[in-house]
Amino acid sequence: MSALLVAGMLAAVPAHAQWLSRTVDGIMGTRIYVEIWADDPAKGEAAIDAVMDEMRHIDDTMSTYKPTSEVSKVNALAAKQPVPISLELFKLLGTALEYSRITEGAFDITYASVGYMYDFRERKRPTEQQIAAALPAVNYRHVLLDAKTQSVRFSQPGVRIDLGGIAKGYSVDCGIEILQARGYTHALVNAGGDSRVIGDRFGRPWVVGIRHPDHPDQIITRIPLVDAAFSTSGDYERYFDEGGVRYHHIIDPHTGHSASKVRSATVIAPTATRTDGLSKTAFVLGPEEAMRIYNRLDDVDAVLVTPDGRILYSKGLQPGAAAAPDAAAPDAATPPTATPPAAAGPAAPTTH
Repeated sequence: MSALLVAGMLAAVPAHAQWLSRTVDGIMGTRIYVEIWADDPAKGEAAIDAVMDEMRHIDDTMSTYKPTSEVSKVNALAAKQPVPISLELFKLLGTALEYSRITEGAFDITYASVGYMYDFRERKRPTEQQIAAALPAVNYRHVLLDAKTQSVRFSQPGVRIDLGGIAKGYSVDCGIEILQARGYTHALVNAGGDSRVIGDRFGRPWVVGIRHPDHPDQIITRIPLVDAAFSTSGDYERYFDEGGVRYHHIIDPHTGHSASKVRSATVIAPTATRTDGLSKTAFVLGPEEAMRIYNRLDDVDAVLVTPDGRILYSKGLQPGAAAAPDAAAPDAATPPTATPPAAAGPAAPTTH
């Protein structure tokens, strides 16, 4: 970038504009991080307030850990009768079922019919008999939506749903929409392993550093992003080891056991709902079958780490093109801090 262009860019920046950021723990059981470039700090803080309020609303509506949530109500009643639901939940359930079809059943919100019996903090898992008894309820086709009545019902007893595999990505998109509606054009919203960026960092891209599954201080690759979303899922997020077996939160809907065909999967796409919904596919189908699905989707790219340590890239990402040069902003193990637009901005959060 020429010195003249840099000077012109800086002249266009309002005198009091600055990067604003905030971290809040505990919403949707994860850490929420928002960073924006704001002309007016007071309006910027109000915009971040609005994003956090929306995150709390989604948590209150869709958490299975809250007995008063809309999803908890569905789980309690939908096997007995159609349950009228909000338009927001109706649309997200429709999106979830779409991703089940795209991934040939690898993504399935009814995994919760078995998944609710796992407790990774308490190191508890269901017996083989319990899994066998509950497994017939795991099938996304059991979730029946009725557009005329805006309702949902389950086709058989024992079915449960959990939107944990898509709701955080959805919340990130909602946060970005709030910021865009208020005129913000440079921002990052992150919820756990799901993030989306709009704009760049004034001439420099946001940089995603993908961590090694077993070595958090090692970076597998760096990917520069502008106006994109990314999600990383790994078998090292919520898990316990027992008898040489790792039991983790990504459940194979075909077996009821933890899926183990990859160690981590990072998906890049236009929206975080899409990346969140597609990032578990490889764990269930395996790297080759997952790449076949990713490569036929024009707006999706992926980086997979296999159990034997191989790193696989989708057709749109080659290592030489994906890795940011050494002069790029450093990887951030924690969310980035505000820096003047003239300086080299830090990376987007390193994905887990």
